Amino acid sequence: MAWVLVTGAAGGLGRHAADALAEEGHDVVVHARDAARLAGPEGGGRWQGVVTGDLAAADEVRSVARQAARFGRFDAVIHNAGVLDSPDEIAVNIVAPYVLTALMEKPSRLIYLSSSLHRTGSTDLRRLTDGTASYDDTKLWVTALALACATRWEGTTSHAVDPGWVPTRMGGPAASDDLAAGHRTQVWLATHPDATPPTGGYWYHRRTQPPHPAARDRRFQDRLVRALEQHTGVPLG
Repeated sequence: MAWVLVTGAAGGLGRHAADALAEEGHDVVVHARDAARLAGPEGGGRWQGVVTGDLAAADEVRSVARQAARFGRFDAVIHNAGVLDSPDEIAVNIVAPYVLTALMEKPSRLIYLSSSLHRTGSTDLRRLTDGTASYDDTKLWVTALALACATRWEGTTSHAVDPGWVPTRMGGPAASDDLAAGHRTQVWLATHPDATPPTGGYWYHRRTQPPHPAARDRRFQDRLVRALEQHTGVPLG
């Protein structure tokens, strides 16, 4: 059984992933902005622990990393948390997963939530610092981060997952993809003994797809990591 941290697990895909992992008998630590969100209508889960913090706030992201460190090294971390149509898109969708990756002990498996919309994202990293990045931009950047981490640390694999357009609070009721399928790939990549594909995949429903070319471009990956290091003051290592 695996120790797994899931960020953004108060609802939606993160909650579904955490529930599925717990039902399979894995030891799950969940993250939410505050503990009250985990006590909402969806009820409590069979968690081994809870970490809290607003991923839009730099000091709280660091607090989440410190709280997570109390559980030791995770087998897998699912960077699920994300926002849409919010002024916090840059902070939550790319800066927070970067800082958590940099500050936490490296797990065996890293999974980052992407989106098909990453294909219309921009490689103009000035948008990171001037705050003008779109949702699509942040999803291109987190996809590139996932693939940049794929061979960075011995013993750690890293993948990006497109969960599809699913009817969560973020996706809305008109979403056309299967909600149940939305979390299965990240759960499989995080825990299944047969889920040992070559590191650095972009996945949709347990099949790899070609991502935006920039996501695999080492020069862009390097530029992104440097920009994030400068923006946050935290080296990736």
